Amino acid sequence: MRLGAAQMFIADSLAVNEATILRLAGEAAGRGVELLAFPEMGLTGYNPAVLGRPGFKEELKGSLDRIARAAADLGVGLIVGRAEFAGERLFNTASVFLPDGSVHNYRKIHLTDAEARYFTPGAGHLVFNYNGEKFGVIICRDQNYPELARQIAGEGTRALFILAAHYYQPGEARWKLPKNRALPIARAVENHCYVILANAVGSHIGMVSLGNSLIADPDGGLVVMADEASETLLTCDLPEGTT
Repeated sequence: MRLGAAQMFIADSLAVNEATILRLAGEAAGRGVELLAFPEMGLTGYNPAVLGRPGFKEELKGSLDRIARAAADLGVGLIVGRAEFAGERLFNTASVFLPDGSVHNYRKIHLTDAEARYFTPGAGHLVFNYNGEKFGVIICRDQNYPELARQIAGEGTRALFILAAHYYQPGEARWKLPKNRALPIARAVENHCYVILANAVGSHIGMVSLGNSLIADPDGGLVVMADEASETLLTCDLPEGTT
């Protein structure tokens, strides 16, 4: 089973981000990918002016419907980061669209201080079944908390997807690179599972994300890592019958 991570630039435009997601999903399908993750908030971005625009919620619903159809048409599971509006609350959410039409949602638990001004923390983890395997999803700062990954791995997951958008001021982005490489590898070793990190790249909301999306194997080996500037796809084949 082939898994993938899409490293992408996040624009201040729902339409542009949707087009990028659909383009990369089509490219991944052509490469035989069966389950593909995109960065945290990759569909909607973080810009409050965009998220609060009149009619945005309706536009978002249409976009999510089209992504769900693409998952079915391409035969690829798509894990998409996005803002979720639930009444008066706003969540940082990862939506898993599977080809059979089912959808699973995970809401980020461990918010940054900046996010906590806008978002409500989620409650509960996500493990889902797909093509005979179990997978987990967490979002960005959740990776700092090993007990969450341990709980997910304890349910028999073969791979943990981490959706990230490591936006910082340029200097901080540079010095945090080693930490943000090391934590996914540590979670892989601790739990003896694959870890797939899909990170954003480029400038957004006045900050920068330096990419370095990666896939680590259950022994902590770095299978593949992206650069810090390019939109790209990373892939890895999940061996059959091993854990």
